[in-house]
Amino acid sequence: MARSKDAENGDALSLRVVGGMAAFSRDEWRTLGGSSRDELGIPYNPFVSYEFLSSLEDSGCAVARTGWQPHHLRLESDDGRLLGAAFCYAKSHSQGEYVFDHGWADAFERAGGRYYPKLQVAVPFTPATGPRLLVARDAGATPVRAALAAGLKTLTQRTGVSSAHVTFAGDADMAVLDEAGFLTRTDQQFHFRNPGYASYDDFLSTLVSRKRKALKRERREALAAGISIDWLTGKDLTEAVWDDFFAFYMDTGGRKWGRPYLNRAFYSLVGERMPDDILLVMAKRDGRYIAGAINFVGSDTLYGRHWGCIEEHPFLHFEVCYHQAIDFAIARGLKVVEAGAQGEHKLARGYEPVTTHSAHWIEHPGLRRAVADYLRQERRQVEQMSEYLGEHGPFRRDRPVEEE
Repeated sequence: MARSKDAENGDALSLRVVGGMAAFSRDEWRTLGGSSRDELGIPYNPFVSYEFLSSLEDSGCAVARTGWQPHHLRLESDDGRLLGAAFCYAKSHSQGEYVFDHGWADAFERAGGRYYPKLQVAVPFTPATGPRLLVARDAGATPVRAALAAGLKTLTQRTGVSSAHVTFAGDADMAVLDEAGFLTRTDQQFHFRNPGYASYDDFLSTLVSRKRKALKRERREALAAGISIDWLTGKDLTEAVWDDFFAFYMDTGGRKWGRPYLNRAFYSLVGERMPDDILLVMAKRDGRYIAGAINFVGSDTLYGRHWGCIEEHPFLHFEVCYHQAIDFAIARGLKVVEAGAQGEHKLARGYEPVTTHSAHWIEHPGLRRAVADYLRQERRQVEQMSEYLGEHGPFRRDRPVEEE
């Protein structure tokens, strides 16, 4: 697609667009920062692993037919060695992204423009922050990220699409994308932070008295109907378990979204390819599973994803999704629980407001100006809301805080 020079050492770089994860070998993908537990000093993010991304494609969830056509960027040296990559998709809609641009699309098309297709650098259906401009462990981070950012702009121009969007990006990627002229957008999630609690009771001791009592009562009532909780991971993830969980996902997802994004084949594939990176929290009553939540386990973070149930019980959702995730993080010594998109109800359960970031390249000058103005106002609103919620959390003022 394009050639450029590495500003640090003068080597020629070649950037190609490839049509799927099959254009990479598993071993070479694992040289990219954050994609493997083998990395030293770089937190492992299971959503950027070869196993997760290839499972989305191989199951038919993230493919052209569903509006997620792979256009991955592959940055190589002259001898074909992989230096960097970006998992990128040509999108024919804005579903499954969790950074909402429907208003931009509507306004542009009312003005006579064509918003779709667009390019999306994101983990499909997954609102979790992580690396987006991936760099090989022995490559220069800044020039590789800069080449990938420039490649996204070039791909936008050459393919005639309206825009390129990099969502839920980490700080290092955002710095390069900002330098490249992408527009910055912020939003808010709620994460649990573990400064080294010895137990759930240790965490509870940091809350004000009324909140502590409320959570104890909530947890008791969630299990009052004779419900027990199982943590399933690794070899526990049998096909029978996946059948149960998928039934929960389809029931709740069908009511919430109309059409769930993931299919049954996807769960079998990730269960086979990355079983030790998955935690199913399953609720059982009268000898059968009635509800469950799937989590993915990084090197220092537990990522909560989908929940579903076939029986409704008071507070069971909070127990399975939030309290049990805290229990697991404390038991495993994980630093953070990311519980997914939105949800101010998480605040009362010990999850704190955290700002997320995305970057947007808008090709049309008029649309770009309008979006830039909108984002300036939106960033102020997000900042103000974060400050307000941070001041009204459930924690005691004198609680210990982990030093950065």
